[in-house]
Amino acid sequence: MITGPRHTIKLGRKLRSEMQLPEVLLWRELRKRPGGFKFRRQHPAGEFVLDFYCARAKLAVEVDGAAHDGLDAARRDANRSAFLRSRGIATTRIPATTILADPEPVVMRLVEICEDRMRQQTAPLHQLAPKAQFILSDAAGGVEGAGPPPRAGEDL
Repeated sequence: MITGPRHTIKLGRKLRSEMQLPEVLLWRELRKRPGGFKFRRQHPAGEFVLDFYCARAKLAVEVDGAAHDGLDAARRDANRSAFLRSRGIATTRIPATTILADPEPVVMRLVEICEDRMRQQTAPLHQLAPKAQFILSDAAGGVEGAGPPPRAGEDL
Protein backbone atom coordinates (compact mmCIF):
# COMPACT_ATOMS: atom_id res chain seq x y z
CA MET A 1 0.00 0.00 0.00
CA ILE A 2 1.34 3.40 -0.90
CA THR A 3 0.77 6.36 1.39
CA GLY A 4 2.27 9.74 2.14
CA PRO A 5 3.42 12.02 4.93
CA ARG A 6 0.96 13.53 7.39
CA HIS A 7 0.45 16.78 5.45
CA THR A 8 -0.42 14.83 2.29
CA ILE A 9 -2.90 12.69 4.20
CA LYS A 10 -4.55 15.83 5.57
CA LEU A 11 -4.66 17.36 2.09
CA GLY A 12 -6.32 14.20 0.74
CA ARG A 13 -9.01 14.45 3.42
CA LYS A 14 -9.61 18.08 2.55
CA LEU A 15 -9.80 17.35 -1.18
CA ARG A 16 -12.42 14.63 -0.61
CA SER A 17 -14.83 17.31 0.52
CA GLU A 18 -13.96 19.58 -2.44
CA MET A 19 -14.25 17.17 -5.35
CA GLN A 20 -15.12 18.58 -8.76
CA LEU A 21 -18.23 17.39 -10.64
CA PRO A 22 -16.40 14.89 -12.93
CA GLU A 23 -14.72 13.36 -9.87
CA VAL A 24 -18.05 13.14 -8.04
CA LEU A 25 -19.71 11.42 -11.01
CA LEU A 26 -16.88 8.95 -11.37
CA TRP A 27 -16.77 8.28 -7.63
CA ARG A 28 -20.50 7.45 -7.60
CA GLU A 29 -19.68 4.53 -9.90
CA LEU A 30 -16.29 3.50 -8.52
CA ARG A 31 -17.56 3.25 -4.95
CA LYS A 32 -19.80 0.37 -6.13
CA ARG A 33 -16.58 -1.68 -6.63
CA PRO A 34 -17.05 -2.40 -10.33
CA GLY A 35 -15.56 -5.74 -11.36
CA GLY A 36 -14.77 -6.38 -7.69
CA PHE A 37 -12.09 -3.67 -7.64
CA LYS A 38 -11.97 -1.32 -4.67
CA PHE A 39 -11.00 2.26 -5.47
CA ARG A 40 -9.94 4.94 -3.01
CA ARG A 41 -10.52 8.61 -3.70
CA GLN A 42 -8.05 11.41 -3.07
CA HIS A 43 -5.45 8.86 -1.94
CA PRO A 44 -2.04 10.10 -0.68
CA ALA A 45 1.00 8.77 -2.53
CA GLY A 46 4.24 10.31 -1.38
CA GLU A 47 3.98 14.06 -1.91
CA PHE A 48 1.04 13.59 -4.29
CA VAL A 49 -2.68 13.05 -3.87
CA LEU A 50 -4.17 10.70 -6.47
CA ASP A 51 -7.70 11.36 -7.68
CA PHE A 52 -8.49 7.62 -7.47
CA TYR A 53 -6.38 4.57 -6.67
CA CYS A 54 -6.92 0.82 -6.94
CA ALA A 55 -4.34 -0.86 -4.69
CA ARG A 56 -5.05 -4.39 -5.90
CA ALA A 57 -4.32 -3.51 -9.53
CA LYS A 58 -1.73 -0.84 -8.64
CA LEU A 59 -3.56 1.69 -10.81
CA ALA A 60 -3.77 5.44 -10.28
CA VAL A 61 -6.61 7.27 -12.05
CA GLU A 62 -6.21 10.98 -12.73
CA VAL A 63 -9.10 13.12 -13.95
CA ASP A 64 -7.70 15.77 -16.28
CA GLY A 65 -9.62 19.00 -16.10
CA ALA A 66 -8.58 22.64 -16.35
CA ALA A 67 -6.13 22.22 -13.45
CA HIS A 68 -4.00 19.98 -15.67
CA ASP A 69 -3.58 22.53 -18.45
CA GLY A 70 -0.35 24.42 -18.86
CA LEU A 71 3.36 23.72 -18.76
CA ASP A 72 3.72 23.65 -14.95
CA ALA A 73 0.80 21.23 -14.62
CA ALA A 74 2.28 18.98 -17.31
CA ARG A 75 5.60 18.95 -15.44
CA ARG A 76 3.87 18.05 -12.16
CA ASP A 77 1.89 15.30 -13.90
CA ALA A 78 5.08 13.88 -15.41
CA ASN A 79 6.80 13.91 -12.00
CA ARG A 80 3.81 12.18 -10.41
CA SER A 81 3.73 9.51 -13.14
CA ALA A 82 7.49 8.89 -12.81
CA PHE A 83 7.20 8.59 -9.02
CA LEU A 84 4.33 6.11 -9.32
CA ARG A 85 6.00 4.13 -12.11
CA SER A 86 9.09 3.71 -9.91
CA ARG A 87 6.81 1.97 -7.41
CA GLY A 88 5.12 -0.29 -9.97
CA ILE A 89 1.95 1.80 -10.18
CA ALA A 90 0.46 2.61 -13.57
CA THR A 91 -1.35 5.88 -14.21
CA THR A 92 -4.30 6.37 -16.50
CA ARG A 93 -5.55 9.85 -17.34
CA ILE A 94 -9.18 10.55 -18.17
CA PRO A 95 -10.39 13.86 -19.61
CA ALA A 96 -13.06 15.41 -17.39
CA THR A 97 -15.24 16.04 -20.47
CA THR A 98 -15.35 12.28 -21.16
CA ILE A 99 -16.67 11.61 -17.66
CA LEU A 100 -19.21 14.40 -17.93
CA ALA A 101 -20.49 13.00 -21.23
CA ASP A 102 -21.03 9.46 -19.88
CA PRO A 103 -19.19 7.90 -16.92
CA GLU A 104 -20.35 4.33 -17.66
CA PRO A 105 -17.90 3.58 -20.53
CA VAL A 106 -15.12 5.14 -18.45
CA VAL A 107 -15.85 2.75 -15.58
CA MET A 108 -16.00 -0.22 -17.96
CA ARG A 109 -12.59 0.74 -19.40
CA LEU A 110 -11.10 1.13 -15.90
CA VAL A 111 -12.28 -2.38 -15.03
CA GLU A 112 -10.63 -3.69 -18.22
CA ILE A 113 -7.36 -1.95 -17.30
CA CYS A 114 -7.49 -3.38 -13.78
CA GLU A 115 -8.16 -6.88 -15.10
CA ASP A 116 -5.24 -6.57 -17.56
CA ARG A 117 -2.93 -5.43 -14.77
CA MET A 118 -4.02 -8.34 -12.58
CA ARG A 119 -3.28 -10.80 -15.40
CA GLN A 120 0.17 -9.24 -15.87
CA GLN A 121 0.91 -9.46 -12.15
CA THR A 122 -0.04 -13.15 -11.97
CA ALA A 123 1.30 -14.35 -15.33
CA PRO A 124 4.32 -16.67 -15.24
CA LEU A 125 7.57 -14.96 -16.15
CA HIS A 126 7.93 -16.88 -19.44
CA GLN A 127 4.63 -15.40 -20.63
CA LEU A 128 5.65 -11.84 -19.82
CA ALA A 129 9.02 -11.88 -21.59
CA PRO A 130 9.00 -13.96 -24.78
CA LYS A 131 12.38 -15.05 -26.14
CA ALA A 132 14.09 -12.27 -28.02
CA GLN A 133 14.57 -12.95 -31.70
CA PHE A 134 17.18 -11.12 -33.68
CA ILE A 135 16.77 -10.63 -37.41
CA LEU A 136 19.93 -10.11 -39.39
CA SER A 137 19.76 -8.11 -42.59
CA ASP A 138 22.11 -8.30 -45.53
CA ALA A 139 23.37 -5.23 -47.38
CA ALA A 140 20.38 -5.30 -49.73
CA GLY A 141 17.98 -5.15 -46.78
CA GLY A 142 16.85 -8.78 -47.04
CA VAL A 143 16.52 -11.05 -44.04
CA GLU A 144 19.23 -13.69 -43.70
CA GLY A 145 17.76 -15.57 -40.80
CA ALA A 146 16.36 -15.38 -37.33
CA GLY A 147 18.04 -16.18 -34.07
CA PRO A 148 20.62 -14.74 -31.76
CA PRO A 149 23.59 -12.82 -33.12
CA PRO A 150 26.78 -14.82 -33.75
CA ARG A 151 29.32 -15.24 -30.97
CA ALA A 152 32.38 -13.04 -30.99
CA GLY A 153 34.80 -14.24 -33.66
CA GLU A 154 32.23 -16.23 -35.64
CA ASP A 155 31.38 -15.25 -39.20
CA LEU A 156 27.89 -14.74 -40.42
